[in-house]
Amino acid sequence: MEFHKSEAHLDGPLFKNALQTVEEAAKLINCDPNVLERLKKPRRCVTVSIPVRMDDYSVKVFTGYRVQYNATLGPYKGGIRYHQNVDLPEVVGLAALMTFKNSVLGLPLGGAKGGVCVDPNTISRTEKQNLTRRYASEISAFVGPTKDIPAPDVGTDPQTMAWFMDTYSQEAGGYAQPGVVTGKPVEIGGSLGRNHATGLGVVYTAEKSFEKMGMKMAGSTIAIQGFGNVGSFAALFAHQRGAKVVAISDVSGAIFNGDGLNIPEIMEFIKSNKVLKGYPKAQALTNEELLTLKCDALFPCALEGQIDMHNVENVKAKIIVEGANGPISVNATKILHKKGVFIAPDVIANGGGVIVSYFEWVQDIMSLFWDEEEVNNRLKTIIHRAFDVGFKFHQEKNVDMRSAAMAVSVQRLEKAMLLRGLYPR
Repeated sequence: MEFHKSEAHLDGPLFKNALQTVEEAAKLINCDPNVLERLKKPRRCVTVSIPVRMDDYSVKVFTGYRVQYNATLGPYKGGIRYHQNVDLPEVVGLAALMTFKNSVLGLPLGGAKGGVCVDPNTISRTEKQNLTRRYASEISAFVGPTKDIPAPDVGTDPQTMAWFMDTYSQEAGGYAQPGVVTGKPVEIGGSLGRNHATGLGVVYTAEKSFEKMGMKMAGSTIAIQGFGNVGSFAALFAHQRGAKVVAISDVSGAIFNGDGLNIPEIMEFIKSNKVLKGYPKAQALTNEELLTLKCDALFPCALEGQIDMHNVENVKAKIIVEGANGPISVNATKILHKKGVFIAPDVIANGGGVIVSYFEWVQDIMSLFWDEEEVNNRLKTIIHRAFDVGFKFHQEKNVDMRSAAMAVSVQRLEKAMLLRGLYPR
């Protein structure tokens, strides 16, 4: 296990992008400089080695991370990502975004993120379980229902969380402690509505964005980058509300149909074929072409850094709802804002997952569970409230919604820090 003393891990593009937004937001609210200085660095970065017995009986050592960024408002909270490109700078950037997301959403949670450098598609179920259990064991001293509550992210799922919870529970007393993670199966303390929460939150945010732009979702044209958990449910809920989802994409490429794609049919196609490629009722596109389609709204729901200075001038959508973390760079945001494009930022738009994770954590602590309708209604209330507060700041200060949301977030953190006496004037 390694604690990082150098600052090379602070040089990642995602983290730099987040810091640029934070610094600009701090100026808007005249943030205390001592608070700002503390907000610019994570509290703790842990790197662990994860030896795993593979199916061929060889031992392979993977590298895992857990970054705990800030816990001013409550226990650390953030997902665990399994991806072949995971590194410490990326996890630091994601942990920072979780801190500011939880703050702007008004949740009593801090920000964290975890990850393992592994391609989950190249390992067996047994190998993934072995990896997860050893990773959970390596970081168990730093997590817990009142310390740090992980959740699924790219490459992980409810089963991964079940293995993590079981390992932690065995090491911490031998009885089930469901509150240590969220995004679990319902049968062991998960919440109804969690699986589709991020996608539903994207659509709730999109509805507010359409309303503020004097438009309606019904009959609108929407392009969605990414058809994983977030993108597929965002597409489904938009489709159910009468929108024409004209383009979607996954790792195999993008597809387009100007009359609108049949999303329920495509979800069934994916179950059988695993990827979009080969779906017969659509035209093939590149990912770049999808991002620059002429449409009413674009939902980037894949990975970070998809719209930047190399392609921003070609973006034609009137509204962009960020389903992914950091899909648009700060500089590209400014250009789009000047062009009149309305951007609903990631810290609000993809907050549905962490909001319902918060609900799950609360339900685990109470041992009292809500039905799906109550979960969805509570989700809508929180995400709409966060949107409205950000939109009010956006109008008053005449700044883009990303700057507005981040200013609201930093303001809440600043007040909490000063009230707690952590960084007195």
